[in-house]
Amino acid sequence: MEVRAFVKRLHPEATLPIYAHGSQEDAGLDLTYCGTEALVLPAGTRVMCPTGIAIQLPPGFEGQIRPKSGLALNRGLTVLNAPGTVDPGYRGEIAVLLINLSNEQQKIVPGDRIAQLVVSQYAELRLEEVQKLDESERNSGGFGSSGI
Repeated sequence: MEVRAFVKRLHPEATLPIYAHGSQEDAGLDLTYCGTEALVLPAGTRVMCPTGIAIQLPPGFEGQIRPKSGLALNRGLTVLNAPGTVDPGYRGEIAVLLINLSNEQQKIVPGDRIAQLVVSQYAELRLEEVQKLDESERNSGGFGSSGI
């Protein structure tokens, strides 16, 4: 399925999101850090990384900001609020909240790929208040209920 969205560069040096291996191979578009200087993250710290772009998604679609597996594996950097949500009504700059979970300082330079954007369709949920919910096999079993 192809979905049309509009993207705007907010800074001339911003890199537009791209599929690293094409849309037939990748679900996510790479997002890059757009800044004027390197960001240094000491171990255990977090930083908001601007991308220099804004996007207009159609109604019924959301953008999910997800970590890049290579950054997580090789450098201990991940998206803190993964997945972050870009709502269809949001028109501001997309920013990525990265956290350094490694034991070493990490540096992010302008143009580094920092996250990926996956677009998903969602359903509008219309809630109806009731006095009782149907029983299920699981019922209220939550954290740890599967035995793990």
